[in-house]
Amino acid sequence: MNRLLSVSLSLAMLACLGLSTAQAGTPQTAMGLIIGLRDANEPSAEMARTADRGPWVSERERSRAQWERGARRDRERVARAAQEAGVALAGTGGAGNASLMRFDRPLRGEALERAMRRMRLHPDVAWVEPDVLVPRLAAVVPDDLLFSQQWHLQAPDGGSNLSGLNLPAAWGNTTGSSVVVAVVDSGVRFDHPELQALGPRLLAGYDMISDLSISNDDHGRDADASDPGDWVTAGEVQTPTFAGCEVSDSNWHGTFIAGQIAAATQNAQGVAGLNWNARLLPVRVSGKCGAMVSDLLDGLRWAAGLPVWGVPGNPNPARVINLSFGGDQPCSQAYQNTIDAVTNAGSLVVVAAGNNDASLFRPADCRRVMTVASVRKDGAKASYSSFGSRVSLAAPGGSVEGGNATMLLSIDNSGTTTPQLNGYGHKQGTSFAAPQASGVASLMLAVNPALSPRQLIERMRAGARPHVSLGGLAACGPAGAGVCNCTTSTCGAGLLDAHTAVQLATGPAVVIQPVGDVEPGTVVRLDGSGSVAIPGASIVSYQWVQVSGPSVAITAADTAVATVTLASEAEYVFSLTVVDNVNRHGEDTVRITAAMPAATVAGGGGGGSMRLLWGAALWAWVLAVIASQRRNAVPVSARRA
Repeated sequence: MNRLLSVSLSLAMLACLGLSTAQAGTPQTAMGLIIGLRDANEPSAEMARTADRGPWVSERERSRAQWERGARRDRERVARAAQEAGVALAGTGGAGNASLMRFDRPLRGEALERAMRRMRLHPDVAWVEPDVLVPRLAAVVPDDLLFSQQWHLQAPDGGSNLSGLNLPAAWGNTTGSSVVVAVVDSGVRFDHPELQALGPRLLAGYDMISDLSISNDDHGRDADASDPGDWVTAGEVQTPTFAGCEVSDSNWHGTFIAGQIAAATQNAQGVAGLNWNARLLPVRVSGKCGAMVSDLLDGLRWAAGLPVWGVPGNPNPARVINLSFGGDQPCSQAYQNTIDAVTNAGSLVVVAAGNNDASLFRPADCRRVMTVASVRKDGAKASYSSFGSRVSLAAPGGSVEGGNATMLLSIDNSGTTTPQLNGYGHKQGTSFAAPQASGVASLMLAVNPALSPRQLIERMRAGARPHVSLGGLAACGPAGAGVCNCTTSTCGAGLLDAHTAVQLATGPAVVIQPVGDVEPGTVVRLDGSGSVAIPGASIVSYQWVQVSGPSVAITAADTAVATVTLASEAEYVFSLTVVDNVNRHGEDTVRITAAMPAATVAGGGGGGSMRLLWGAALWAWVLAVIASQRRNAVPVSARRA
């Protein structure tokens, strides 16, 4: 039976069964499959509150216990589905908000396609994607001499430096607070003097790399987030795990980014970080050749303080998460579900646009992230920067045209393989434009901790300076445009300005209590009473407005707490605007889905009749393949030697 099931399913049979197919000839090697289960575990806050009652158990402990029970059930369902589908697995795990099944050996090409098709057929499975290595966004580092000026932090001068972040003026308002900023990357060199000087503000973090060959540190997931180096040798690229990777030296990617955000400042040496007081949380997800999707997604959850299977809870959830990674696929369900959960937990995810001078790929094209494109010192789009309508804004990312004078400077290590001398280096890339926005977001939270991820993005966009228009350059448009003039449709709202962004952070912050899915006819409470003004000010007016959905009447629309009756099945969005006593405005929205509960299928977990249909479909496939083989069979005597 297993031998018969290994025969490829024809595209015609898949079409008859109503199943989609992955792109033919998948070039990447997968270590497993990320599985979206039907009715997967993600307990509501109310479920968490009703679990493990007792004064000795904290709300967070109850929530984690509830999540772990559901996650354990999901792992069992994945193992059972793999067994029933005839897909060999080495184990199960998590992948952000989805589940993971690990192959007993790496798969690629047709073997990977077969495994994905079999799992898609199972009635418990909603969607499938391969767990592949995500390459880091590589920096381009020329062999020029170092210099000590960080032009990207300076005020724009109207001359050669048009894209400076204007930090000195922002620092006049705040030099930062102890807000936690996570760097989900390759780990950091804890022994670098610029990080050692942070003392307790440099948090221990966690190493989320599960594969020993990728981790390069002889152990899997543990509490050591240090970067041992991520070099790749010529011999390694010949192995299945690293097929398609490039021979490369160690990059010290996470260390460079950590220095941009929070290097020790005002200490009369080295470089300055954007936030002088931030707590830095390194989360290591990337090793040799990049990061597995499952490790990356689990790293995002852990950084936000959400539970991850088999890993201790994060006692220092990050309000800002820097993710300088890119891919070559559109945003997938696994990415989006995890980003939604992280954002709902109150963490802003800042991502790099990518270095392909093309349209955006995951995670840059996912919803609810802050995507940052890269501009040169003169304000033009950097030749390598990807771009598109989902870019939030642009920030300095460096460029090679002027050597070190137009690159970005931060902390680095001289080792080409293992760590050597800690020092400083120059790099370019959207990887290093994103941390500029992460640092500015953390400064905004220093003056207004109540800002939500969406409010941070909106206020940074609102405070952005207009894009520059340089003579002799065309407007950015088609992919492969190279150096070009940014527009609001290609590089976001404008150029990031730290001073204006921090000023806008001091307006009132709207805080709306979340509302889960409800049944049609429910009276819903719109509660904005948690909204806050900055110290010394007060909120003087509230106004609720319906943004989308079937029109409904809002009762007490000019108060902090209003009510609506959602009569129809639909998605509704309501906006609350508040005004303080010096006429500063704040706005946010709440999204509510009114829908009847899904009918329960007898047998549990999508079993019963669904399993019978699945079995019938699978047997139909097998019989069709057998018939096809008999029609096409060639007598042994006719085969060529």
